[in-house]
Amino acid sequence: MEIFWEDGFAIKVRVDDGKTVVISANREGLLSLARQLTDMANEEYGCHIHYDEYNSLEDDSSEMIIEKIE
Repeated sequence: MEIFWEDGFAIKVRVDDGKTVVISANREGLLSLARQLTDMANEEYGCHIHYDEYNSLEDDSSEMIIEKIE
């Protein structure tokens, strides 16, 4: 699956109190995530996207994996 990003996207993920996942994003980040989730919905189960501070998230973000299940 090809991943597309809107120019200027910003996304940060944090885990509060070890239980609550908070995803913060600007407009471009939200549009990028929405497109990626829509594209993933059309993929086979097991497809996943790995987000981390080295390829898509802001510095000091927690890693996030979104996976399609059956």
